[in-house]
Amino acid sequence: MDTFLSLLTDDVIHDINQGAREVGKDAFVAFMERMNKNYKETIVDIEVMTNTAGDRAAVEFTVLGEYLATDEGLPEANGQTYKLPAGAFFDIRDGKVARVTNYYNLEDWIAQVSA
Repeated sequence: MDTFLSLLTDDVIHDINQGAREVGKDAFVAFMERMNKNYKETIVDIEVMTNTAGDRAAVEFTVLGEYLATDEGLPEANGQTYKLPAGAFFDIRDGKVARVTNYYNLEDWIAQVSA
């Protein structure tokens, strides 16, 4: 996690899928702590794309997950597993990530953990 966080600017913008924009490394750390508490996820089938200037990137991937603990406002967790296509977009500044925008189909995820 320390290596991951070292790749972010201090004022990193995090656009959460179907949620609010959060700004700053501290907010990103709090988000990751919540995610790690509630979900166990493995990312597979990773495809990274960058522009020629090197200041924009995108990644498409599949999330293989287990819903460990109920996340506020979402269905109750009881160890359900899910498989979800997802993506992320990045702005790069001075060799660090300055913006992360995540996307996945929340309705698909809810259907999978509610089945």
